[in-house]
Amino acid sequence: MDPMFSPALHRQRHQFVVDFVKENKPKKVADLGCGECTLLKKLKFHREIELLVGVDINGAKVKKKMNGLAPISTDYLQPSYDQLRIELYQGSVTQIDARLRGFDLVTSIELIEHLSLAHVEKFSEVVFGYMTPLAVIVSTPNSDFNPLLPGLAGFRHSDHKFEWTRAEFRSWALKVCLEFGYEVEFTGVGQAPSGLQEQVGFCSQIGVFHRLGGRDGCNMLFGDDTEDVFSYTLLYSINYPSLRDNNILRRVLVSEVLYWAEKLKSSRTEQETDERSSVSGEESLLEQHMEMEELQTAACGVQMKNPLEQFVREKDEEVLRKCCQGQQESCTLNRCVPVSLAVLWSCCPKVSALSGSLSNLRALLMDEPKVKLSQDGSAVLLNYQEEEEEEEDPYDLEDSGYAEARQCSHSEEQEDWEANI
Repeated sequence: MDPMFSPALHRQRHQFVVDFVKENKPKKVADLGCGECTLLKKLKFHREIELLVGVDINGAKVKKKMNGLAPISTDYLQPSYDQLRIELYQGSVTQIDARLRGFDLVTSIELIEHLSLAHVEKFSEVVFGYMTPLAVIVSTPNSDFNPLLPGLAGFRHSDHKFEWTRAEFRSWALKVCLEFGYEVEFTGVGQAPSGLQEQVGFCSQIGVFHRLGGRDGCNMLFGDDTEDVFSYTLLYSINYPSLRDNNILRRVLVSEVLYWAEKLKSSRTEQETDERSSVSGEESLLEQHMEMEELQTAACGVQMKNPLEQFVREKDEEVLRKCCQGQQESCTLNRCVPVSLAVLWSCCPKVSALSGSLSNLRALLMDEPKVKLSQDGSAVLLNYQEEEEEEEDPYDLEDSGYAEARQCSHSEEQEDWEANI
């Protein structure tokens, strides 16, 4: 049987939240009833979020999929200036926890229908009266739509304690706004068939709450001097790599400096090799010419007796000997090839962007064991190698500590009635 909604209804709910995040760019987001972290895994890619928190009463369900929130290899190899911290807690939405206060956005996607009506009242006090986020998104089944769901008898899920009509949801939402200082707009996802939308509404009804007065809005239920309470159990926390971390900034900068310094050294070495090949070719032609003259002289039985010509030839040989000797001494003395930091900074945009200035670049590299600087700190010194060696990729993960970082695949839980259609 063809599915009733495309995309699936649970995907539409999550996309609604994602679209809200794109438009409003909240920095602190909490998902209540996060379950297997499906929504969190989508939100983590929106790097305007600096703190992403999930809360669920079922700790086993959270642990099952929480590793899928870990940074992947590219997060370490190409960190940005954005900051992201993810925290997952086991706890009840009817209990207060000081770590969930002051968020920009709190989401409750298909959660409240799993609570008793008494617990819904407590949920309202905790979320709107204690957490006091700037915005709250609440979605819940619309029972007006249920007659259109094929094969449905009773509630959509066996654990549902109730399923509100649009009028009941509206009554609860307006009461919350009145008590805690919010305003609400009603919408939803999962459109009814043509001609029935006005009659039954959306399959999942959504209330988007905004706190009156924004950040200046007062806390209606709990004072700011309320004693901090930590009732949730922390299950997982991770900081994503960021260039705002000096250690990570230094590591990325060193990698870029060594990479581009090797590139510049290789380019210079190739140029010098080409020049030596050109000189060697000219010397070969000169030797052939001289051998031809000697053969011609021997054949004629005449030896060169001209003093000036002999002097010129001796001077040429002396210059050639000195040139060869100088090249050997250069190869012996110059074990390292200097690559100017000024050249690196001006020619490599990422190096200049990471360091900010030439003096910062020098300071960041000064005590770095992987980088050898000249005595005056003006150049990176690289080992001189005649033979071409296999170029080492600075981004190779084989020997790094991040090779094990991976992104776990996950499946999303669907409602019972959805699984049957």
